[in-house]
Amino acid sequence: MVVQVPLFPLNVVLFPGGPLPLRIFESRYIDMVSERMQSEGPFGVLLIRDGQEAGGPASMHDVGTLARITDFYQGSDGLLGVTAIGEQRFRLLAAERAADGLNVGTIELLENEPEVPLPADYEPLADILAGVLDDLGKLYDSLPRQLDQAGWVANRLIEILPIQLEEKQALLGSDDSLRRLAFVREVLNSVRPATGGT
Repeated sequence: MVVQVPLFPLNVVLFPGGPLPLRIFESRYIDMVSERMQSEGPFGVLLIRDGQEAGGPASMHDVGTLARITDFYQGSDGLLGVTAIGEQRFRLLAAERAADGLNVGTIELLENEPEVPLPADYEPLADILAGVLDDLGKLYDSLPRQLDQAGWVANRLIEILPIQLEEKQALLGSDDSLRRLAFVREVLNSVRPATGGT
């Protein structure tokens, strides 16, 4: 399915089911957020390949995630705060800049990956994630937890671990939740402190 959506290039990789907090100050994005809230439509989030989040043009990766606004507020600094949730992945086919500088993309929606039950040998990762989510506060409080699903566990861990953005982007493009879990386990094993003798 091919559709058009406003695009938000960010230095963030958004995964399906993941939360996205934003502070909005550019008029083009304030207008976009207002329109999306009224229409209840999503916008596309893409990792910036080259350029900046604010100001001038940015080139973007071609696989991103649709985001839908779930909450908004005015921050103590007067800026508009928005919380969105990642939905379906998409591939960017073409993009153009509107007169106000907003990027608008023609996108192809990608099929949702099949749900895969979490294998028993990855249950320790779900246990780690459950403990971390309890410490992350409000942003993750409202997410329905699916700790028995391989894709959900992999995506949440990839979001919160200090993994290079380019690696996260490559993992976003993968339909293999077990491959993503194996990657996460490898990352966690590599950062565990060594034990043993002096």
